[in-house]
Amino acid sequence: MQHMKTFRNIFAVLLILTALPVFAQTDKATTERLVNAQDFVFVATRALPLSSQDVFAVMSSMPNPNASGSIALTGAQYDLRIKKDSVIAFLPYYGRAYQASMNPDDSGIKFKSKDFKYVKKERKKGGWTITIEPNDVKDNQRLTLYVSENGYGTLNVLNNNRQSITFNGFISEPKAKK
Repeated sequence: MQHMKTFRNIFAVLLILTALPVFAQTDKATTERLVNAQDFVFVATRALPLSSQDVFAVMSSMPNPNASGSIALTGAQYDLRIKKDSVIAFLPYYGRAYQASMNPDDSGIKFKSKDFKYVKKERKKGGWTITIEPNDVKDNQRLTLYVSENGYGTLNVLNNNRQSITFNGFISEPKAKK
């Protein structure tokens, strides 16, 4: 039953992605170079938690409640940084946790991984599906990133201890360190 809900959410997000404006975030060549080099940043712009009464109750208490269940992530730099030797996640979490941590620093989806499985597949109609499974983080997680040729992306995070959550955003080049 849970897998069916996840599938429906992924399908809905993919529909939303196909309805996005045709203005490219990056050009096809740049996106392909970043994905193939395994050196890019996924910048999250919206969070789409699973529909649940708990999330809806929290969202309806916020100023300017959004009935769609989508949360704009403006004002903060939430991202997933991917390099050949590391994956660093700094993302919020909205949803139900099945096993809560008593440490407030454990909120959100925050981890650094040096030991992870990275699988990239080209999609038939263009773009890529990238699956990342960190082996050296506390929670068992699976991240699936769908990237379009023009740099838009959808990230789905599955975790054994929480409901899944989806993020919309775009990929970009990592900023050079000074």
